[in-house]
Amino acid sequence: MALTQPMRPDIAFIPTPDDAIAAMIQLAQVTADDVVYDLGCGDGRLLMQAAQLGARGVGIDIDPVRIAEAQTLATQAGVSDRLQFHQGNLYDSSFEAATVVMLYLLPHLNVRLLPRLRAQLRPGSRIVSHQFDMEGWEPDRVVTLTPSEEDSTLYLWVA
Repeated sequence: MALTQPMRPDIAFIPTPDDAIAAMIQLAQVTADDVVYDLGCGDGRLLMQAAQLGARGVGIDIDPVRIAEAQTLATQAGVSDRLQFHQGNLYDSSFEAATVVMLYLLPHLNVRLLPRLRAQLRPGSRIVSHQFDMEGWEPDRVVTLTPSEEDSTLYLWVA
C-alpha cells in the first residue's frame, strides 16, 4: 500500500495588508462582472472585498486550515454565496474562468506559475501581484503604496 504525502505549503501564510488588498482590487479594476481567483488565498480577505463589489471569486490554497478559515470568514461577512474555496496545489489547478488573478507568492513561485497563467487566461484578463514581479514578463503597471502598513509594491499585467 502506497502512502500519500500530504500537500505542504511552499511558503508560510503571510497576510496581505488591508491597504494593499484595497489597492490590488482598485489596480485590477474589479467589477461585478469579474471572476477573481486568489492563488494562495490564505484567509480569503481579498476575495471577500472583491465580493462586496459584486464580483464572484475562487480561492485556492494548499493549507486546509486556511481554507476552513476563509470559508468561515466569508460566511460571517455574508458573501459566501459569491465565493468558493478549494484546497489544492496551484500548479495543478485550473483558473481558465478567471478574469482577474491575484497573487502574493515568492518570485520563484510566480515564475513557476507563469506558463499556466499564459496558457489558461483569456486576452484581457488582469493579474495583480503583491510585492513580487514575474521575471521575464514586463508588467503593464507598477504601483508603490506610500505611506502604507508596510512597504508594498503592486504589479499589474494584462494578458
